[in-house]
Amino acid sequence: MSNLPFTVAALYCFARLPQYESLREPLAGLCEENGIKGTLLLAAEGINGTVAGSAEGIRNLVNYITSIPELANPELKYSYASKMPFHRMKVRLKREIVTMGVEGIDPLKSVGTYVAPKDWNALIDDENTIVIDTRNDYEYAIGTFKKAIDPKTKTFREFPQWVEQNRDKLEGKKIAMFCTGGIRCEKATAFVKGLGFEDVFHLKGGILKYLEEIPREESRWEGDCFVFDERVAVGHGLTESDIELCRACRRPIKPEDKLSQYYEEGVSCAACYHERTPEDRARYAERQKQVKLAQLRGGQKHIGS
Repeated sequence: MSNLPFTVAALYCFARLPQYESLREPLAGLCEENGIKGTLLLAAEGINGTVAGSAEGIRNLVNYITSIPELANPELKYSYASKMPFHRMKVRLKREIVTMGVEGIDPLKSVGTYVAPKDWNALIDDENTIVIDTRNDYEYAIGTFKKAIDPKTKTFREFPQWVEQNRDKLEGKKIAMFCTGGIRCEKATAFVKGLGFEDVFHLKGGILKYLEEIPREESRWEGDCFVFDERVAVGHGLTESDIELCRACRRPIKPEDKLSQYYEEGVSCAACYHERTPEDRARYAERQKQVKLAQLRGGQKHIGS
């Protein structure tokens, strides 16, 4: 438990959920009643999302979700925030709760071996283990495990192609995969096992659970863990980091990145400067001006802030 005012709950559950469409309105209504913001995704394969609110509000939501028989045992992780980390609440209906884009991948039928955080170090320290970060390149850039391979993916849809192209490097090895909260690895390990690999493992509860449970002095984690909300990233003990977002491209920015000649608050950073036109940057500059004016008028946040 923390003395910070907002409880953040990251959860997912793969399940046979044919009635998923009918859950949208009750969940949206419950979140509105309890002042909860964030995103929940519903699909025939289950539920996924991260939300924030008061401790009581989040408790009410979790109690409702776990009262649904198919969702009684979700993977659930709590952390805390000093400010509300989301702008609005969204409950969306999707084809997949985590988009890989490969037909027939079913983590309920076949999945890698779960490895608890306390056992993860021994696995990845093994010289016969290949450690793969299944997250995207901008997430890898601000923090990852020692020895971890970066597939350099822009989206999770690119991950299967990377595996196919690197199958020869994986042969005869233990394959250990990890992601932020565990959900991407459910599909990643199911996909890799479907290719015929047997020694496939993934970190149960993901990086967030590892950072929560493993003391810094014993940790193999280096850097911060990107999270998809206004905290941007967390460190050991799930404490908020000093990393911010570029408001033009939504990539993470370290304090030293602000020293770049291409960085302008709300307008550009070194990663996106050459991806945008002068007209784009002019538009972002006007938006940033409106953000500042809104703050001066009494702290009211502009929607793009």
